[in-house]
Amino acid sequence: MLINKNIQIRFILCCSLILFTVNLFSQDKAKQFGTLLVEAQRWSRTPGQYPWTFYETRIVDSLKQFNQTIDNQNKYGSVIQNKNKATGFFSVEKINNRWWIIDPEGYCNIQRSINTLQKGKSERNMKSFNALYSSDLEWLNKTASDFKKIGINGAGAWSNDNLIREYNAKSKNHKLSYSFNLNFMGKYGSRRGGTYEMHGNTGFPNQTVFVFDPEFESFCDSVAKANITELSNDKNLFGYFSDNELPFGKGNLIGYLTLKAENDPGKIAAENWLKAKGISKDQLTDEIKNEFAGFVAERYYRISSNAIRKADPNHLYLGSRVHSEVKFTSEVMKAAGKYCDVVSINYYTVWTPEKEHLDNWAKWTDRPFIITEFYTKGMDSGLANITGAGWNVRTQKDRGYSYQDFCLALLESKNCVGWHYFKYQDNDPTAPNPGRSNIDSNKGIVDNDYRFHTDLTNAMQQLNNQIYSLIKYLDN
Repeated sequence: MLINKNIQIRFILCCSLILFTVNLFSQDKAKQFGTLLVEAQRWSRTPGQYPWTFYETRIVDSLKQFNQTIDNQNKYGSVIQNKNKATGFFSVEKINNRWWIIDPEGYCNIQRSINTLQKGKSERNMKSFNALYSSDLEWLNKTASDFKKIGINGAGAWSNDNLIREYNAKSKNHKLSYSFNLNFMGKYGSRRGGTYEMHGNTGFPNQTVFVFDPEFESFCDSVAKANITELSNDKNLFGYFSDNELPFGKGNLIGYLTLKAENDPGKIAAENWLKAKGISKDQLTDEIKNEFAGFVAERYYRISSNAIRKADPNHLYLGSRVHSEVKFTSEVMKAAGKYCDVVSINYYTVWTPEKEHLDNWAKWTDRPFIITEFYTKGMDSGLANITGAGWNVRTQKDRGYSYQDFCLALLESKNCVGWHYFKYQDNDPTAPNPGRSNIDSNKGIVDNDYRFHTDLTNAMQQLNNQIYSLIKYLDN
């Protein structure tokens, strides 16, 4: 038994030495190609499904012949040169084959926002908050000042929009754009019944949305009118999301056809669609299923965009934050591009954005896109990092490397006009009712005591504050 144990120990030590040597060799090889290696683990609902693996990672310091400098940016975080027509609101324009956000003053802009900019709700969060700040506005003033240094110019979904508007009204030298989620389908589903909580989004019966209900269109009009009236003239509003992560896709057709209620408007619509095309239920192919998914999405985006534009002709329609396989379904993406000013995409499962994906989104939508969720989680945070779709990495410095690698790839795509990083504050496992995907993870740029993860934010700052110089470098 002792001999066997000695053999086991020697075998483990030998394997460790081999892995260490391979890692050193790989790091040297990566440096030759202007990248470094970061060890990361892709997230899965089955913990441990994916192994820890080293991924080539490009950072600003590795860019050859890039002259690092700090860009001259205005209060919206835009580049101050080549002024375009100013509309007084955020808009989009394609200039020299690259899409840009045009800020209210007419300057070219790339969005760099943080999702869920609001104070934490746990007992620990509130205790730390009260020890640091005398009011909510003092917190946001300090946070916005820090954001300006880091090069963050906006707040994404689920932020404290009312407080942001109060901040913007008083701040002259720095503005925080923000995006408002009207949640059309989510609110309608809550009223109709049948929805339920899923991992990070809302579930629907057979994963079919209620877009064929006769009442849905008038419901959207009423929600838009009630929520948009006070926002329509706010020049700091970036735009509107209509929902979050709706289940458009190949499964829709079967989902509608198998709804239990024979008089369900969705079931009737699916049956009529097949009948009009002369297709029987035993002739369904993936091509037909994807075509129907596009049919569902087009109806949704048409109704949503009409409701928004009737209530507010000034601001951008940002779509529904497509996710999972939805963003790879061309028929759905084409429908989004037909009605959205900017197509919003939640982008997980890849370490570095894939050129094929970015090119397809540009081709399918013929519109600019913005990445509205991505993040990594550091194992040095003290949190378990079991929930949430972001990748696990070893350290906060690795989170910073990942941020730069991810964003550099986005900047290379001339159709990407920015990103919303998920999110402001780490999960607190002791928080009440956190949601199934927000229990125990290091998602934030600040911890539960409102301290910045500086290795992460330093990397953000380095990239964000020379973002327009980086675009010029990458374009050339």
